[in-house]
Amino acid sequence: PCDGIDQGDHLTMARYLLNRVGECFGCVVSFDPKPIPGDWNGAGCPTSFSTLPMRTAPGGFGIIRECMVKLERRHVEHINAYGEGNERRLTGMHETAHIDTFSWGVGNSLGHLRVSRTTEMLDAGFLEDR
Repeated sequence: PCDGIDQGDHLTMARYLLNRVGECFGCVVSFDPKPIPGDWNGAGCPTSFSTLPMRTAPGGFGIIRECMVKLERRHVEHINAYGEGNERRLTGMHETAHIDTFSWGVGNSLGHLRVSRTTEMLDAGFLEDR
């Protein structure tokens, strides 16, 4: 685990090391969200995140709900920033949401964003970008 601001550095370094190890073994690394075509869900790298107000009860769940409204407004912009190939993964099948429709829910693994039932119950916690 690391602080949020360090995650980008850790991910960049991990990808660098993975590529270097791949070179040593004659392998090519792919970060494609669905590198092999077919009837399966691909890999989206689900990421859980929160802010201090989200983790603070009472009221954290309300902050998360406000966040969802804001995220929905910029859904297309965010999807475009995720990179190429996600249209092959986000089909609305295999526990994925459809790329064109923003969705979220408590305990819902079919949405773009999921909030745990515990977060709702405690009125504080995190959300998962799927």
